[in-house]
Amino acid sequence: QVQLVESGGGLVQAGGSLRLSCAASGRTLTTYDMAWFRQALGKEREFVAAVRWSGGNTYYADSVKGRFTISRDNAENTVYLQMNSLKPEDTAVYYCAAKPPSANYFYTSVYAYDYWGQGTQVTVSS
Repeated sequence: QVQLVESGGGLVQAGGSLRLSCAASGRTLTTYDMAWFRQALGKEREFVAAVRWSGGNTYYADSVKGRFTISRDNAENTVYLQMNSLKPEDTAVYYCAAKPPSANYFYTSVYAYDYWGQGTQVTVSS
């Protein structure tokens, strides 16, 4: 079992940047595909970005493509989400999640992921 803890959220003006971190403990992250999701107030949790266990392949929601970058440092057992050009509609609680690795497909459903962090709040002011 793996425990995930997010950090790095906060309040930022539109156009600004934040870098979220997801630190894992319990098991090495090299055995998991990782993803970031977000949930705005009153809305369902939605997929943001995913990265393969090896770090070599990534996938993004259309709404963040070109602005967000997911990466991982397996030596540090940490996954990152660099968020640039932030918009007010990016305001949400951001969660990292882990699942067993898949060879040929990036899963965007919350039900595909077995482990979740507690979330970190990101607020973008206009």
